[in-house]
Amino acid sequence: MSNGIIRSTLIRRSLIALFALSGVLFEAGARAAPDASAVATGAWGGEHIVLKVSEKGADVEFDCAHGQVTQPITLDKHGDFDAGGTFTPEHGGPVRRDENTPSAAARYSGHVDGDTMSLTVALGTEKVGTYRLVRGSRPRLTKCL
Repeated sequence: MSNGIIRSTLIRRSLIALFALSGVLFEAGARAAPDASAVATGAWGGEHIVLKVSEKGADVEFDCAHGQVTQPITLDKHGDFDAGGTFTPEHGGPVRRDENTPSAAARYSGHVDGDTMSLTVALGTEKVGTYRLVRGSRPRLTKCL
């Protein structure tokens, strides 16, 4: 075989191996990136709260209130987050058909470490509460009477 044919075959095999390796690395990176910056979806439960996270935000249920996180909950490189949403107080007893309880703008901020989350809910400068949640844990809610 001539040197030109050997060199051409080696270059072709090297290029095929390089493309195959870059495809594997690209797929691995594409799978890892979304999980690295988003709070895991699903239910996070704790004392007096349950947070149901989706890709678009979250629904929150408290003992005597409910709320929504109206944007995706993304984590910074330290595992911290801060997202806007709403908070709607509830009350015990029957709810009238014509009753309209307005929602207030709220901030949902905190920190995630693995399957554990600390969450602070605030209405302006007023702190509603700080909660400890665990992913997949059953919430312990006591609905207002």
